[in-house]
Amino acid sequence: MKIRSIAIILCCLSLVPATVQAQPKIVTSTQVNGTWKSKFGTFKVWALGKQRLQVEFLGTYEYKLADGSPMANLGAGNGIATIENRTAIFKPEGAEAECAIVMNFVGGGLKVQQKSNCGFGHNVTAAGQYRKISTRKPQFGENQP
Repeated sequence: MKIRSIAIILCCLSLVPATVQAQPKIVTSTQVNGTWKSKFGTFKVWALGKQRLQVEFLGTYEYKLADGSPMANLGAGNGIATIENRTAIFKPEGAEAECAIVMNFVGGGLKVQQKSNCGFGHNVTAAGQYRKISTRKPQFGENQP
């Protein structure tokens, strides 16, 4: 009896199409469009169509001088990213050749990894977890250092 039940379950599972099981997760323009913020950075993203995103990054690295005065290094980058499924690859205009910013839109958030130096300034990095703070179309070019 147990063997028969197992055989029936296995037959039912084999009828599920492989495409349903292995389908990649795709994000919509509504999910990526807007302004994303972390403690030390902001990404502005807008879908342009044909798997392209307009992207702008502004980041800071905050520190204190020997006398305790607060200081910050600023860095920025903009350009066009390409997106496939949930992952966008962004290389800011004029960045180092090795620079790549990998943007993963997952779980309603944005996880960013920075590969190599992107020329943002001393200790300024795009890497981190970002949350969406606005769904409106961002104003690009207004927050450059």
